[in-house]
Amino acid sequence: MKWAAPTPLEYFATLVRSGDAMPLLETVASIAQDDEPQLDLQALATEVDTLLLRLKNRLPADAGPLTRLRMLHHFFYAELGFCGNRNDYYAVQNSYLHEVLRTRMGIPVSLAVLWLELARGIKLKADGVSFPGHFLLKVRLPDGYVVLDPLSGKSLSPEEIAEQLEPLRKFLNDDTDEELPLALYLQAASARDIVARMLRNLKEIHRGNQDWPRLIAVQDRMLVLDPEAWSEWRDRGMAHIEAGDDERAASDLQTYLDHVPQATDAPEVQTLIRRLAGE
Repeated sequence: MKWAAPTPLEYFATLVRSGDAMPLLETVASIAQDDEPQLDLQALATEVDTLLLRLKNRLPADAGPLTRLRMLHHFFYAELGFCGNRNDYYAVQNSYLHEVLRTRMGIPVSLAVLWLELARGIKLKADGVSFPGHFLLKVRLPDGYVVLDPLSGKSLSPEEIAEQLEPLRKFLNDDTDEELPLALYLQAASARDIVARMLRNLKEIHRGNQDWPRLIAVQDRMLVLDPEAWSEWRDRGMAHIEAGDDERAASDLQTYLDHVPQATDAPEVQTLIRRLAGE
């Protein structure tokens, strides 16, 4: 019996099922297989391993955490030249790790994934931070921790971090004098959190471009990652409508209603399901 290679989505599902052991680099890199099914993930991992070896070879045997952080900063930003793609920030390629490695340009979360792989490889206690509006990095040092901007490696002061929160507070109409501690916004993101953020970024890009097939492919992954994200079932149903697949649209929308029957938009969704059925 001939063995069939898994589809990109099936392979993604096997990575996601790893739970807390989910390999962040490989899982994020696999997202690009929706566009490039033959993408060689092992070659990407080998390229990152080669960069890590170059970095390790420069570290003094007795290098402390601060020295390791400084050397990583110089290697990643000054020598390799990683930076934000400010000229085309919303390009899909900024979320595809093999393209980020090739161009040395990305967005905060994609740059952070590569940076974290190198940081953890040299024994730095580093995490991603799913901060509102701008993904960040956090490194624990003997005397506390530093928060970094993945676009440049710049260390952010508490005042600068609080300033980044202001647009969110205004959006939420939070006029109270009481502010939540910054530490609540700086908790470590799990691998699952980071993958979800990557997918949400791509979802918004594809929706903005009205690229329904690619949007649906991303939403398929989102629902593999979290099958109980019921609003994503609704959103994928709406994308199926745009793509002309009324049967799948009705199925997704019905799943949404079955699990969130008291949703504020339930009447509108029910009307839409009836229209799709030709009633």
